[in-house]
Amino acid sequence: MRTITSSDGTEETITARRAESADAQAISRLIRPSTEAVFGRVNVLYLLEKTNLAVTLVNAQREVVAHAAFIDYPNLGTADQADWESWLHNSYSSETCSPLNTLFMHLFVAHPDFSIGSANEIIRTVFSAVTELQFIYLFVPTSASLEPALSAIFKQVEGLQESTTDSPFTAFVCERHDHCPALHIRKARVEDHDDLTPIFAQHTNKLQSTYGDYFLAELIEAQDEDNHAAVCESEGTAVGFMSLSGDVNVHLLNECFELGLFHGLCKPHPEDILEPPSEPHGEPETDTSRHPSHRPESVLSQQSHTNSEQDPLEVQTARSTKQADMTDSSGKHGGSRRESAMSDVSDRELTELCSAETAEGDISPAARNIEKITTDTFAAIYKGTLNAFCVQLFVIEGKYEIRSVDFLPYIFKLYPERDFCIITVPKLTPEFPLLQSFVRVIPRHTSTFGQELYVYHRSGLFKCFNVRMAKSSDRMGIESLVQNLRLRQSILEGVDLFCRARRDRDGTPLQAFVAEVLDQIVGILIIKNEEDIDYIRSHYNIENFIYFSHHRQDEHAQLLHFALNPVFQHYAKHFFKEALRLSYKSCLYYPVYPPQGEVKDAYAHPLTSALNCMVPVRPRRQIVYPLEELGTNAPSRRVSEDQAPYALNHLNRKLTLEPKVTINARIVLVGSSDTGMAFLEVLAFCPHLRFNNITLISTHGFPDGCSKDLVKTNFLATSHCYSERDHAMLSLRSWVNVVEGKMKGIDRAAKHVLVSEGRKVLYDHLVLCTGQQYQVPCPTGADISQLCTNRELAVRPDQRYTGPTPSNLFTVNDQRDCLKLHNWLQQNFLHLEGNAVVYGNTIDVFTTTETMLSLGVSGSRIHLVQPPLDTAVTCFNNPAVERAVDGALRDAGVTVHHNGLLAQWNDGKDSEPITSVSFTTDTTPVKLQCSVFISFYKKGVDSDAFKAVNDACLVYDGKLVIDTAFHTNDPVVRAAGPLTKFARRYHADEWSHQVFSSREVGVQLAEALLPFFDPTLETAADLPVELDRLVPKYTGAKTRGAKLPGGYYYLHAAKPGPDTPLQAQMSHAKYGREIVTGSASTGDYFRLHLNQHGEVQTITCLSRTPFPASNYLCLYGESEQLLNRLCERCDEGLVSDLYSYFREPWCLAIYHDRFMDFKREVHQIMASRQVPDSPSLAEIIQQIVDGELVLTGDPKQHLRAISEQHGLRTPVERSALNYLKYNRQQLPMFALPGLI
Repeated sequence: MRTITSSDGTEETITARRAESADAQAISRLIRPSTEAVFGRVNVLYLLEKTNLAVTLVNAQREVVAHAAFIDYPNLGTADQADWESWLHNSYSSETCSPLNTLFMHLFVAHPDFSIGSANEIIRTVFSAVTELQFIYLFVPTSASLEPALSAIFKQVEGLQESTTDSPFTAFVCERHDHCPALHIRKARVEDHDDLTPIFAQHTNKLQSTYGDYFLAELIEAQDEDNHAAVCESEGTAVGFMSLSGDVNVHLLNECFELGLFHGLCKPHPEDILEPPSEPHGEPETDTSRHPSHRPESVLSQQSHTNSEQDPLEVQTARSTKQADMTDSSGKHGGSRRESAMSDVSDRELTELCSAETAEGDISPAARNIEKITTDTFAAIYKGTLNAFCVQLFVIEGKYEIRSVDFLPYIFKLYPERDFCIITVPKLTPEFPLLQSFVRVIPRHTSTFGQELYVYHRSGLFKCFNVRMAKSSDRMGIESLVQNLRLRQSILEGVDLFCRARRDRDGTPLQAFVAEVLDQIVGILIIKNEEDIDYIRSHYNIENFIYFSHHRQDEHAQLLHFALNPVFQHYAKHFFKEALRLSYKSCLYYPVYPPQGEVKDAYAHPLTSALNCMVPVRPRRQIVYPLEELGTNAPSRRVSEDQAPYALNHLNRKLTLEPKVTINARIVLVGSSDTGMAFLEVLAFCPHLRFNNITLISTHGFPDGCSKDLVKTNFLATSHCYSERDHAMLSLRSWVNVVEGKMKGIDRAAKHVLVSEGRKVLYDHLVLCTGQQYQVPCPTGADISQLCTNRELAVRPDQRYTGPTPSNLFTVNDQRDCLKLHNWLQQNFLHLEGNAVVYGNTIDVFTTTETMLSLGVSGSRIHLVQPPLDTAVTCFNNPAVERAVDGALRDAGVTVHHNGLLAQWNDGKDSEPITSVSFTTDTTPVKLQCSVFISFYKKGVDSDAFKAVNDACLVYDGKLVIDTAFHTNDPVVRAAGPLTKFARRYHADEWSHQVFSSREVGVQLAEALLPFFDPTLETAADLPVELDRLVPKYTGAKTRGAKLPGGYYYLHAAKPGPDTPLQAQMSHAKYGREIVTGSASTGDYFRLHLNQHGEVQTITCLSRTPFPASNYLCLYGESEQLLNRLCERCDEGLVSDLYSYFREPWCLAIYHDRFMDFKREVHQIMASRQVPDSPSLAEIIQQIVDGELVLTGDPKQHLRAISEQHGLRTPVERSALNYLKYNRQQLPMFALPGLI
């Protein structure tokens, strides 16, 4: 915050921030006639959509005081935005201006009293935000004059007489050195000590306490040929300090980091061994799902490096052993052609095989091949001399830190023979401005180095980074750039198509751009027109970033190829910005397909470095349309069709100058449960944050890595949290490192997790979401020959089994287990004789039985053994559903044994394999022949996870104990999900995370952690123990779905909370009412439970016909009044089938993903005071509820009368019409005024 002074001496505290669309109305109110005279008539919202940088000043009351917009082309229509540079140089004295260092002011408005101070603050902010910016130009009609605020800042530019004699515009320029000058860098002197000591004291006192009060003076005095110290000064005062050393342990750095791209920080030497031993040549068949490319932080989608023996800019791409295997082809699917990367190609995490947090950790199978060819089988050996120096100490006063880059030219002069400057910083250190010009180096997967390494090359000092349209003559330079890439042929083919026809094979317009420095090509970028923008708009929340109505159809483009020399990685966003300007585009999209996607010929582009410049876009929940009933009122095919799912990344003009906050903290998540996936989703989709070190430890990696056929053979029920399609459209694997293995231990002192086979994963924040799994059941050992019953058992049936697991015993906990069981049944059971014994009483028992029946297993071969219930609540908790399922099992010939407890297998003899199993019951024991035993007995905490937690001295009381902020007794170890329980001080043993929606819990977990990293959020203070007594309130429905015996499709969504028998619920005085249509036996059962307030609290569907479960889940929590007065219609006998009722067109507006936004808007209207000095409708309702307002008549009638008096009907109707109008693409079945 800063203070500005008005013309009459009034002071105002203001804050500068980036402009938002919500500012448009306030900005428009500041426009005056003099503003229009200078800038013309301005559509503010349109301008905000197209501007590269827009700055707004707000006061303490958050009122807009001033605003300015800056774009990368002139604010006049006579100059072509793609060719303004030559026009400007030919018309004005502007030889030093370039697209890299120049912006143009397109609007400035301010409160009249604060215009001068506001203008100065905005200009200072812009120069501080854009490091490379040197000039801001403004073109003013000759008939207009600048207002005093601007005339004090801008000076007129001398025009070239022959070009500007008749020009209707006058050019003005504002230069950096007048407002935010570069700092003077010089050699440090001992007398700088007094100036620098307070700056050091602001940051740390460790140096002083460790090395004494005069360590800084001693460091300055110790300068020699190899050690230097520099200061930056402003107005004669030292405001920053940098200590440099030429002594670099390059051997250690090469052991810990992937430095091959920088030639190991050594000079080239004839004896360098850069390639593995020669092998037979030949282009290997490429499998993009198994050879991901390097992470964006490596700067290389094109993994190039500079060869110091050649010209400093001579690009030599990295050795082929360092390249990602990539393919490039095109194809069509579903009538719509899209070209992109398989997700593993963009898997920054999987490809950062060397990250410190995955130290010695396993990686997913998709990444093992690339690991094998890079690190395990070959490591380069460098014999050359050292080619780097390091920054060992750096500090600068906060208000000057944006000019930290001014040190770079000076320090490279101190080491003229070395090409690299390196910095190592602790992982918890926020990325300061100087590092934004450096390249983050990928740590090796074997590294335990506790710091991040950043590298800067001498050639990065060049400011002549030029972007232009590609030409045929560039082919040789492009070929040199990509010569060792597996996609080189695809890139070159794209260049050839552009040069020959300007179109791709489908006829879609194609554009190619190159980046060059000193006439050498250092980057290539290829885009094509985005022809599927309607699908993108309807399936992704792209409108979180842009207003579609302000972007023409031809302004959207899809990114095909991107390659950039790592030396110039800090210019990557400028490369994109220039490509958008030169191509007349405003939006860029990059789709990422899953590794097992349906698009077999999808492009696998090396665009991992592009992801750092882009933002991931969340997919939208889709309405399942009854297309036959809608007929011509159905949405267009582009909206309703199902394309192959992909994750979408986006960049627009507004984002090209918006930096991300880089977080290097090591966040390790253990467990790929729904809770864990929700946690990762929140972190990955923070558009202004970039997490470099998120690691997932999971037995089988991500839950999306199974065969597509598994969807048809799923042995488990679903929670409806994440589907295979959801995983594909999120592509979390693009942002998260994966270590495959089980957690074996936690070393809290050393802060690492011990994974299978002794591997270590280091962490700064550890999150445990392992959940609970079905465990191998432990036989009680009862001798059934003695005819004993369950009551006579001497051993508890739920003790942990510690022996060897028989090969034909299966516990199914995830998709990989499903696939394993399916394959085993195909090979060893389906076509042979013998029985399958399914043991348990959860819903998964019935799902597995139905799956086996669908595979062709005769019902007579299936024995379902149900152990006694721990509570009176069954897995369905609905007698009608239970009777229908029991009847289906009888009809299929499945034998059901009730209250059976496993006594022995193979009569207590050798258990490999299981040939017979025996059970005790309440009456007579049962012995069954057994060829396969599938257990769903009880879920519990995995034994390895329990041992790890217990040995780490984390409090465990039946489950891992946490507080309401997810903390364990270790402040950096958090936990959530069914693994956990609340501490006993909450007196809420029944209210653990297990009874809530896992996805909602995961979101809350992420939101509890985000304030530690997000500078826009405030860290919530922990409540004192004496006040921390209430558990959090979660409101999302607890949901499950399955396909049950008899071909029944089942869905159940209910209010979260401890299980209570249905009959006990219905006997409660405030239960509400239920609405039931159809019958479970006939396969059209639909039950709604409404609470006493008329809100939907339970949804149960059992149908032999598939139904749109995602639609029905939208009904949860809604009022029956909203559902077309459901109760009244049922009482009148107008609703005989709820399936048909909720398929009617009026329901579709409720199923829309933005319906909740509309509801919130209506609630705001109700809560607002429409009549001055009168309570709002919401306040009146609260008064009635609290008994402060006593009514004699019907409260509803009274409230209806109040709403009429306050005129609420009109704004509510207007809001409803706006909702339908804005979402007409998905809701065309609703008629709007003017259409009928």
